[in-house]
Amino acid sequence: MLSFSRFQLTTGALLRMVTDAALLQLSLILALVVRFYIVVNFEGLAQDATVPELLSMYIGWYLRTAIPLTILCLFVFYAQGFYTRGETYQSRYKVLVVIQAVSLSYLIYITAVLFFNVYDGKLLFAKAAMLLAWGFSIVLLAGARVWTQLWRKTGEHHPIVVADRDAQPTEPIVLVIGGGGYIGSALVPRLLESGYRVRVLDMMLYGEEPLEPVRNHPKLELIHADFRIPDQVVSAMRGVEAVVHLGAIVGDPACSLDESLTIDVNLCSTKMIADFAKQFGIQRFVFASTCSVYGAGSNILDERSAVRPLGIYGHTKYGSERVLLDMASATFQPTILRFATIFGLSGRTRFDLVVNLLTAKAKLDGEITVLNGNQWRPFVHVDDAARSIVAVLDAPLATVGGEIFNVGSNDLNYTILQIGELVNQQVPSAQLIASENDADKRDYRVDFTKIRNLLDFQTTWTLEEGVQQVLDAIVSGRVINYRDPQYSNVAFLSRDGTAVLARDRWARELIEDLTNQD
Repeated sequence: MLSFSRFQLTTGALLRMVTDAALLQLSLILALVVRFYIVVNFEGLAQDATVPELLSMYIGWYLRTAIPLTILCLFVFYAQGFYTRGETYQSRYKVLVVIQAVSLSYLIYITAVLFFNVYDGKLLFAKAAMLLAWGFSIVLLAGARVWTQLWRKTGEHHPIVVADRDAQPTEPIVLVIGGGGYIGSALVPRLLESGYRVRVLDMMLYGEEPLEPVRNHPKLELIHADFRIPDQVVSAMRGVEAVVHLGAIVGDPACSLDESLTIDVNLCSTKMIADFAKQFGIQRFVFASTCSVYGAGSNILDERSAVRPLGIYGHTKYGSERVLLDMASATFQPTILRFATIFGLSGRTRFDLVVNLLTAKAKLDGEITVLNGNQWRPFVHVDDAARSIVAVLDAPLATVGGEIFNVGSNDLNYTILQIGELVNQQVPSAQLIASENDADKRDYRVDFTKIRNLLDFQTTWTLEEGVQQVLDAIVSGRVINYRDPQYSNVAFLSRDGTAVLARDRWARELIEDLTNQD
């Protein structure tokens, strides 16, 4: 014999049963009302019937039908798992289960009445009403469940974030994806100084040294993981108020090593991350793009100018911009930052960028090799790039949401030859060598008025100061070998191979560990 505990229901389940009973009653009443209206106004009464008699007949049918049909439906619903498993069903499956259970209940009831002739044939006049009641029951019961689930999903976007705000309202969490990179290692300390709690999601390919100065900061959390793995991204986004997406393979030489991998890392992952952020109700999403999307142009270009990316790097960045802006809504408002060519030192300095590279070559090799010197580039110090991200996070969402900003300064548009000459002025012993090739056709000057006017953002570093910073690092011994692959994206990936970023890397490492254990 089954114990009574097997049939115990939670308070929530009992409430759902009461609601279902009420909806079933409503379905029967609606069916009778509709049927009554049709008979009286369209079909005409039988010769021996009057309106009061028809009304009395329908009321009698309802009184005889309502209780047994409701009890039967609730029993079938319980057997179908409505009140035990139903809360975990997806919306589409809920509807199918409701249709199946309601149809089964009505079929059993009608079969019993007709077969056993319980009501001595008095059900026959209400067959059409029963069919209507079946339809109304499906619509009301399925609609109630789908509506409840949609309502809950709408509310689920915010509770985690709200809970964290209540716990530490002055310390919102910012998720920095790619926080161990060139810009990220300059950004994370600034965010911490500004009072943010920071969560970094990064594979840390170049080691943890870039974040070593703040590694033990109480407001910093480091998640060592691949941002292309969905469950890692979902875990990292819990409680987050803003996402800063810096993760990418950067630079055309590095991107050209494996274009399929570049598309996966730079474009596909951006869409996945944005999808999750939107589902979590995270409105602020700052994306690191590049002025390289402009390609080449004879005029000074601003955010409204046509873009003409020339390499795979620029194409994946512009593709990501398009994806993000197409996803924009009232609850998801991405901000695109098109960074000028970056220079200067950070936790993970790069020497595959023109200013840093020419400065190091001048000091250590005694020569400054300039290629395609007449081509224009805009420049910005890595610290100013980090400051621009903080400025966006601090700005009202109405000002930055759905916007594109060029990040740099109108005063920092230079030709490559002018950069070489500037470095030569600070290292006069070096020889300036100029040559031409067709490897890089990018040539663009950029206007940065928008970010200055809307965010009151102005750069603080000049090119001369950036060159001097690199020279000081070399003299002090902080930088010894600028050719070390750790300072170059393309050199690092060429040395270790792009397999280091393969999606199945974790699986291969697991198999290797298991094999070693055997």
